[in-house]
Amino acid sequence: MSNSPIRFKNTDWALILGASSGFGGATSVALAEHGMNICGVHFDRAQTMHLVDDVKKKVTAAGVRSMFFNVNAADAQKRGEILEALKKETGKSPDGFVRVLMHSLAFGTLKPYISENSEEMVTQAQIEMTMDVMANSVVYWTQGAFSQGLLRKGSRIFGMTSSGGRTQIPYYGAVSAAKTALESHLRQLNMELGAWGITCNAIMAGVTDTPALRKIPGADKMINTARAKNPQMRLTTPEDIGKFIVLMSHEYGDFVAGNVLGVDAGEETVSFIGQKSARSLD
Repeated sequence: MSNSPIRFKNTDWALILGASSGFGGATSVALAEHGMNICGVHFDRAQTMHLVDDVKKKVTAAGVRSMFFNVNAADAQKRGEILEALKKETGKSPDGFVRVLMHSLAFGTLKPYISENSEEMVTQAQIEMTMDVMANSVVYWTQGAFSQGLLRKGSRIFGMTSSGGRTQIPYYGAVSAAKTALESHLRQLNMELGAWGITCNAIMAGVTDTPALRKIPGADKMINTARAKNPQMRLTTPEDIGKFIVLMSHEYGDFVAGNVLGVDAGEETVSFIGQKSARSLD
């Protein structure tokens, strides 16, 4: 249990999409350690189930209620079933509601738009799948949660974006487009939900060594460059994001809305700085 002065009510719930590892896993643990109940949605096969098992163990150790679903978060029927189950759980208390809805789904196609070999080019179906999972699904989950009465004044909606949504790197085109769309969806949701006291923000982490990053060709070079650029001379960690979401979910964060919030120690603002140069500033 955390010694932080931030403590959530035992009727508060977090709905984490992509809860088994990386940002979603770390945020699940961080919120649980500050008293928030966790509803985790993930899509894992046998070889990665140990990751979600570790998250579940830490959430349970925090002494909160939890429920985890190993399903495709883009499946409309499964989405409805999970929201129904969560409605029943939160309904056990008149004060129960979803304080945090986090979208951290990292399932998209990493292929070039153009190639001399046409079979290597990303297809229409692959682009549409990437957009649906990594961007459009935040709208559908928010609509469903709102319709079920799970969102109310004080609810926070977060979506994980990246600097790749505004710059181009090889093989990242479909994901880049999805990140840009995700940010737009969150701005629109924020405008429409503001009257209910519900806020929406995108979170742009610095380069973070996660399973999703390792799938990108050239990941090692990205990691080395980010470490050299970062003013604190380290990579962003999933735990950094978890702590930030805890902070932003406090009642004092109720007027921070409709933004892309950078959590990277200023990494994105630096063109290049070497490790020796950074140390020389001490």
